[in-house]
Amino acid sequence: MAPGRAKNPVGVWGGVFQDGRVARDEKGMVYLVGAGPGDAGLLTLRAAELLARADVVVYDALVGAGVLSMIPRGVERIYGGKRAGDHAIPQDQLNRLLVEKAKAGKTVVRLKGGDPYVFGRGGEEAQELAEAGVRFEVIPGISSVVAAPAYAGIPITHREHCSMFQVITGHEDPDKGETAVDWNAVARVPGTKVVLMGVERLRGIAEGLMSGGMASATPVALVRWGTTARQETLVATLGTVAAEVERVGFKAPAVTVIGTVVNLRAELDWWGKRPLSGRRIAVTRTREQAGRLSGRLRELGAEVLEVPTLRIEPPNPIQPLLEAVVGIGEYDWLVFTSPNGVTAFFDTFAKAFTDIRSIGNVRIAAVGPATADKVRERNLAVDVMPEKYLAAEVVGAIAKHETVENLRFLLLRAEVATPDLPAKLEELGGIVDDVACYRTVPETEEGAEAAGSLVEEGVDWVTFTSSSTVENFHGRFDLPALLKKFPGMKTASIGPETSKALKALGVTPTLEAREHNVDGLVAALLRGAKR
Repeated sequence: MAPGRAKNPVGVWGGVFQDGRVARDEKGMVYLVGAGPGDAGLLTLRAAELLARADVVVYDALVGAGVLSMIPRGVERIYGGKRAGDHAIPQDQLNRLLVEKAKAGKTVVRLKGGDPYVFGRGGEEAQELAEAGVRFEVIPGISSVVAAPAYAGIPITHREHCSMFQVITGHEDPDKGETAVDWNAVARVPGTKVVLMGVERLRGIAEGLMSGGMASATPVALVRWGTTARQETLVATLGTVAAEVERVGFKAPAVTVIGTVVNLRAELDWWGKRPLSGRRIAVTRTREQAGRLSGRLRELGAEVLEVPTLRIEPPNPIQPLLEAVVGIGEYDWLVFTSPNGVTAFFDTFAKAFTDIRSIGNVRIAAVGPATADKVRERNLAVDVMPEKYLAAEVVGAIAKHETVENLRFLLLRAEVATPDLPAKLEELGGIVDDVACYRTVPETEEGAEAAGSLVEEGVDWVTFTSSSTVENFHGRFDLPALLKKFPGMKTASIGPETSKALKALGVTPTLEAREHNVDGLVAALLRGAKR
């Protein structure tokens, strides 16, 4: 808001201001949304809901890749990040951009790290929107003020240490000429001090607090990249912290906590004790499938980058699948080799039949528990599942169930699939229709921010759950070149077929899951983390 501009009431809802003025455009809407401190699990339900229906998302530098991965395909994304005076879009231009998008009838999510009103200039953006007659709503977010210390094992209040805390910015408006923070006065107020954006000015801050009466032995902790896998904590005293920061090259972004509560860290550091804490892991599954694996890894402490390498589309041509569905009564067995096949088949089935009983007396074989679970979601039983979760193993499992000769099998698989399964069924006298019910195509756009982070900063592990994920990941990133760029990066394979695809690129997987499913892959990563 320009200096001297008349202030208007900012409560805007339903296109009407509190003073009775009508907003000039009732279609557009801007949501000033707090994205939290980095961990996608700390995003509020309201924020997630708004991301799901946004037309435009304008996001800052400190918004986590996991949060950005929740933005739906096709939504316009605009980077408006700021770091140390380097602004992707100057603030006045960004304000105008929000107004223009809203007046064009768009639902705009202004995604800001932490909370929009805690040193995030959200108040200034809200003023601009109010002045322009644009409807807006503010969605608070979890601030790094409380989140970063909590993840470092530091409660900012504790009855045995303090009953209050102060939050101070260490990075004021550079145009003000002189600081508005009286550090001598801050020192005289009891309780914990939490300083945001103060790493570059830490020496002056420490000197100001000590000249105000704080003891040089007062404990200090700096928490960098709080709540993410890159989190690191430096502990010192008020008298030594500036020199220690310079010695180790400790950089922003960091939260500084000053007070005796820092001494509780040794006892309360829960985050660092999780088995995958500090690991960054790339998940290469389709966006729809990534959730379960990503969720398990996050629970174990990992920071997850969802980098989809493929997406699922209908087969081309689709006519053979349609004919198989209509003629479903001719088959004795349906054989599914992946959850994608189950979903694709039954989505097509539902368009032809309104009653699940139309599937008849057909028996069902599924490769792996995830595939079997997808079948059971349709309230159908799985007759056969091989002990080893390999497509070729399902033939032996069916043969144990009944004689294969002269039985009709409908294999519902990807458009490109190994020929071993139909060949083995035919060797035993089975009559096989191998029908593509979906195809995988390379994903080159989804997860762009996570992909950028992967290429720029690397990860500890890249997980692969199929040969398709290997091939498409390589097509997008050049896997051998990426491993050469980041020598510490490791690869995790879900099973033999996936490992075979890696070896074809000259890459020996660091580990292979013993059980070829998501649980087995997670267990393998846990074993790998102990090495």
